[in-house]
Amino acid sequence: MMFPLEEITPNTCSGYRDQRGHTLLYNILSGRASGYLNTKLNHNTTAHNCHCEQRRTVCLKDPKATCQVASSVLVKTIHFVRSLPSFNQLPSGDQSSLLRHCWVPLFVLGLAQEKIAFEVTDAPNSSILRQILLGPGLTEKEAERPTLAGVHSLRTCLHYLWNLDLSPKEYAYLKGALLFNPAVQGLSASLFIVGLQQEAQRALHEVIHLLHPEDNLRFSNVLKAASAVQTVGHSLVTELFFKPVIGNTNMLHLLTEMLFVQ
Repeated sequence: MMFPLEEITPNTCSGYRDQRGHTLLYNILSGRASGYLNTKLNHNTTAHNCHCEQRRTVCLKDPKATCQVASSVLVKTIHFVRSLPSFNQLPSGDQSSLLRHCWVPLFVLGLAQEKIAFEVTDAPNSSILRQILLGPGLTEKEAERPTLAGVHSLRTCLHYLWNLDLSPKEYAYLKGALLFNPAVQGLSASLFIVGLQQEAQRALHEVIHLLHPEDNLRFSNVLKAASAVQTVGHSLVTELFFKPVIGNTNMLHLLTEMLFVQ
């Protein structure tokens, strides 16, 4: 069924893999063509930064204020998901799986929609020399720390979305198309979810045509944005925006509690 409008109103030295298969639309919204936009946007600047520079670990310059804003965006993201009748019709296991898979792309879209900007600085005890000397032997905890490359990738996504200047309806249907991802493993209602994603895609196409009838490239550009947000790492978002607040609390457990709390 169609979603009613009121319902869902870094430079890197290693590059990304280009995965193919199915249609471009299916691949992008299922996360299978996730490298396209980053490759496109970053190819002009890759040569200017060495790998060790990109591996520099960073943290928020103003963690108190930024984490508070990020938490507000996350709450709004969960509220959006919970407000969808189509999502609530799914088995609880499927709801949890979909949220665990897509919460970062939805959160990034929320940052873009709210026009959230943030600054980073070198993390304590972070230096290029230290990472060169200890790189292969970094602990798992150190390896998960946000890097300059990861932050650059996130900012690239945000600026691309800001340049598109999406309307609230475009954001809503794009979120729906990303949320209802039938490629997530272990879904028990995958066929139903296929239909929900197709409805969200159709609604997105229709609202873009209605709002921008002269812009024939806008739909494909929005799909590229969908591809880009799926390249942002879960560990980057968790460590950068939420670790200062939740400490060692498991982020996925926290998301599940937020989803099902009454």
